[in-house]
Amino acid sequence: MVKKVKCAVIGATGAVGQVFMWMLARHPWFNLVYPTASAARVGQKYHESVHWVLPFEMPANIADLEIKEFSYEKMKKAGVKVVFSALPANIACEAEALLRDEGFWVFSNAASFRYDNDVPILIPEANWEQLSKIEEQGYPKKGFIVTNANCVTTGLAMAIAPLRKYGIKSIHICSYQSVSGAGYPGLSSFDITDNCIPFINGEEEKIVKEIQKILDIKCEVYPYCVRVPVMFGHLEAIWLEFGKTPEIEDVIQDWKNFSLPYETPSTPKQSIVYSAENTSPQQNFSFL
Repeated sequence: MVKKVKCAVIGATGAVGQVFMWMLARHPWFNLVYPTASAARVGQKYHESVHWVLPFEMPANIADLEIKEFSYEKMKKAGVKVVFSALPANIACEAEALLRDEGFWVFSNAASFRYDNDVPILIPEANWEQLSKIEEQGYPKKGFIVTNANCVTTGLAMAIAPLRKYGIKSIHICSYQSVSGAGYPGLSSFDITDNCIPFINGEEEKIVKEIQKILDIKCEVYPYCVRVPVMFGHLEAIWLEFGKTPEIEDVIQDWKNFSLPYETPSTPKQSIVYSAENTSPQQNFSFL
């Protein structure tokens, strides 16, 4: 039996925080004991405090959790070791550094520390070996920060990571991004209804920096990002230039064989699913 590690979610009521809460609600490795939000929400039950926006029901075992004060002293007293951060970048830059200095293991959705050399942008299937960068932050004597990637970069990295062996020379990507990516309350309905918005502030710059760091490649990257009137799920159209052009059958087989070298409770059975159907893939979209 695995002894569960006590964890906290900071920024638990926002859209990203809700995903953390949902994924941790019944996780066999983590015991969610310390959700935080703004000071005005402290003391409220989670279901009273949050405007639930995810397209599935709130798990019953998190509904009555009490919103806690953001306090590293109180987190320590509660036995928290792991912190999942859904804070905005302007707040995360201070709060996450403080938590790391106090010995916590911080896994962050914010971009505040993504571009620091000693902070891995972790996509386990693509670059699990870069987790060793936390030793440059002082681990195991000190805490650490690990970040995830920008949403579009994650899908891009997963798709092309198994193709690095062909020598990626350039990447052209057009992304069509759902409104969920803007968070809640997000965009005005007057802006997005029956419309596509061909600008997402800072998105293209993130893709360029992150894909090169995650895959440890030096190549030209040309992104173009569009917000589209879809609730959940992004679409990407990607063109790659290789040093050695692979056969289509080789690419399909590379995707089929692409997986983690180990298994976790949230590891998909197959990391990339190739569809030969000439139809709309988003019609088969589902949450893992």
